[in-house]
Amino acid sequence: MEKYVLITGGTKGIGKAVASCLGRAGYNLILTYASAVDVADQVITDMQQKLGVKVDALQADISVKESIEKIYQYLTERSLRLDAIVFNAGLTCRDSFEDLKMIEWEQIFFANVHFPVFLMQRIVGLMNRGGSVVFTGSLMGIQPHSVSLVYGVTKGAIHALVKNMVKFLVPYELRVNAVAPGFVDTEWQKTKPVEIRRNIENKVSLGRFCDPEELAEVYKMLIENSYFNGEVVVVDGGYSYK
Repeated sequence: MEKYVLITGGTKGIGKAVASCLGRAGYNLILTYASAVDVADQVITDMQQKLGVKVDALQADISVKESIEKIYQYLTERSLRLDAIVFNAGLTCRDSFEDLKMIEWEQIFFANVHFPVFLMQRIVGLMNRGGSVVFTGSLMGIQPHSVSLVYGVTKGAIHALVKNMVKFLVPYELRVNAVAPGFVDTEWQKTKPVEIRRNIENKVSLGRFCDPEELAEVYKMLIENSYFNGEVVVVDGGYSYK
């Protein structure tokens, strides 16, 4: 029987690594992206050639509420049922506390918290029994975030959401968990100045950033291990050990 997974923000960064990992495990992939059509097209082509599974990408911006219905219609028009959902896409705002505006706060909360909640509400009936939901939390939802207050708070909300959703997904026989990554060596992190990267590495007991492929294996574990439920798995390499 074919298996399908929906991954929001699945064409770059952590989402792309998770997609590749699950594709190698035999999952057909439905990847959403915000706006970079050329990037998404190239990812589809590359993954189809390398993984040998079905790969489709859908433009669905998490900051736009209409994207919820767009994803629902995409699935229903193709009579697709999902075995897993990975809520990976997220937004941040790096304005200082003094400059932060309420509209920006609300936009980040909508994208990071409201959107996945109400997308889940809309498509939960399209998931197969025994399926899995995995959110991307963050170490910054646990440790103080010195750069983005709203990002840290929304990720803390995601961790609480996972704990609370366990009860509400029981009737659907679905499990829900989250991965809380520390510093992952994505394309965005690689653009940081050497000195900033070194400062971060000095706070990690393993002395390095996490490889996206290492992190992706944790998502796969949460999807395929049938007894993980309501957990927030921190993957930070021993951050702040000193």
